Amino acid sequence: MAKKQFKAESKRLLDLMINSIYTHQEIFLREIISNASDAIDKLAYLSLTDQNVGLDRGDFAIRITADEKNRMLTVSDNGIGMDRAEMEENLGTIAKSGSLQFKKDMEEQKEDIDIIGQFGVGFYSAFMVAEAVTVISRKYGADEAWMWQSSGAEGYTMTACEKDCAGTDIIMKLKADTDDEQYSRFLQEYELRRLVKKYSDYIRYPIQMDVTKQRVTEESKDSEKPEYESYTENETLNSMVPLWQRNKKDVTAEAYSQFYKDKFFDFEDPIAHLHLSVEGAVTYKALLYVPARAPYDFYTKEFKKGLQLYSSGVMIMENCEDLLPEHFRFVRGVVDSQDLSLNISRELLQHDRQLKFIAGNLEKKIKAELAKLMKDDREKYERFFGAFGRNLKYGIVADYGAHKELLQDLMLFWSSRENKLVSLKEYTEAMGEEQKYIYFAVGESRERLAQLPQLELLREKGCDVLFFTEDVDEFIPQTLQKYAEKEFRNIAADDLGLTSDEEKKAIEEKQEAAKPTLDFIKETLGDKVKEVRLSAALKSHPVCLAPEAGMSFEMEKYFQRMSPEMGVKAGRILELNAAHPVFAALQLAVAQDKEKAEKYVRILYAQALLMADLPLENPTEYTDLICGMMQ
Repeated sequence: MAKKQFKAESKRLLDLMINSIYTHQEIFLREIISNASDAIDKLAYLSLTDQNVGLDRGDFAIRITADEKNRMLTVSDNGIGMDRAEMEENLGTIAKSGSLQFKKDMEEQKEDIDIIGQFGVGFYSAFMVAEAVTVISRKYGADEAWMWQSSGAEGYTMTACEKDCAGTDIIMKLKADTDDEQYSRFLQEYELRRLVKKYSDYIRYPIQMDVTKQRVTEESKDSEKPEYESYTENETLNSMVPLWQRNKKDVTAEAYSQFYKDKFFDFEDPIAHLHLSVEGAVTYKALLYVPARAPYDFYTKEFKKGLQLYSSGVMIMENCEDLLPEHFRFVRGVVDSQDLSLNISRELLQHDRQLKFIAGNLEKKIKAELAKLMKDDREKYERFFGAFGRNLKYGIVADYGAHKELLQDLMLFWSSRENKLVSLKEYTEAMGEEQKYIYFAVGESRERLAQLPQLELLREKGCDVLFFTEDVDEFIPQTLQKYAEKEFRNIAADDLGLTSDEEKKAIEEKQEAAKPTLDFIKETLGDKVKEVRLSAALKSHPVCLAPEAGMSFEMEKYFQRMSPEMGVKAGRILELNAAHPVFAALQLAVAQDKEKAEKYVRILYAQALLMADLPLENPTEYTDLICGMMQ
């Protein structure tokens, strides 16, 4: 029979689809199976009104057959099939889709029919792996079948043939293996099972294949050394009905957890799950999980965030990043919607309002679920926060604080008074009526912060202090500014607002009286300190170090670790306790023995550095000074 030419701009268009539209060769099987599912959908719909179809829903199936010897891969269905005219129309014209036309017809009848193959190019993805493709199809109700054959863009042939029943067989002669491509892998049982599980697991009809298994031979059943034989058995490769499509009341907690562990390869049960079924402007179903622990690569560039995205049970994207904001990147799960606008390859999404709507809705649902977990199961929430709290904190400070209102009530910080994690809401609700500010201290550990000399006055006043021990913590007050109309105050740097006007006046008078001593200290230390002053916060300690406004000591350490070459350094303010005996001894030494006074100053400055968890400039000098004072 004479070869016919494609109606489209044959070679160039077909080459474009094979080499450019699809990112991965393995996509071809998804496309062929999806087309088979569409064909069955059409006959299943027809069977509702045509009693002559003679098939129930349980009779429909898609079958995969691999012939490694002849390098043939066949995908068969018992769907609606095609007659000669339809094969000419659908296969002879690239980008002509019978599924799209079927859907349009049903929409005119106001029937909600779910057809994924809407572009008519999926079939041609077979040419990515096949050197020749044969299609044998018999239309339901027709007496004859037709065979379509093509080796690519040069054209195709059509001949009459025999086929027992309605349906379509797609027969692909795979290309020869090369150094770069191993096409024969698409004939291996393991690879075919993997691809079906990955892309077509939730196709609504069974996808069947003969698989090789092992069993003990009859002769050796009772033997101490049994012998095994191989046999083939027809097996359904897909699970068909996804968990997220079921009614929530019909799914047990164990089933939810097992699905998560199987789907996302985790050995621990999730902390929480969220099963959504949303109808409205955009209809979608989702099953989301909060893991119990962070993956090993969570804070690396290699980590891939995103949810698995399905359309009508067919996986479109394995990691759809646009569905999750960065602050909820730890969430795992699936989203399935028929309302998404797919691009021509069915691999990427057009960035449309449907996708944005789903993403915005999911963000609110995740936040609400985490807030509920914090309220109902504090132990679980604290476990979650230990794994992913840092990510939430980065979410607050990111994008110039755009998400702070959403995330601030999910924060937990260690309370110095309660000796446990508390939320900002819990902190402010427990504040005394006289307390004006939210107090915090920044350091490397709770143990060190608990020893800060500035903490004594706050303890005496009954004020709680939040301990910030992570790099990102210090940026949170700068981003939030206020919480519940209460400003944040750093106990090591800010005015704590705890001294009365009379106390302030008394300190000013002492400052003036102690000016000769303070000037001597500044002259001795030189540019090591920006200022020397008396403290209103110190109680039992003689001295402390406070940072100059604008940068804390923890920020200094952070920048030293990240960019030591920049030499970023916080200004140091030395504060002294005028009521401490050491200060009186220093004043006496300044008046009577300047050399001894200089030693006192250096010792006090070194002690202030140590209490601020800052490195000594010269540890040997410090030990020598201490030893000298002991002699």
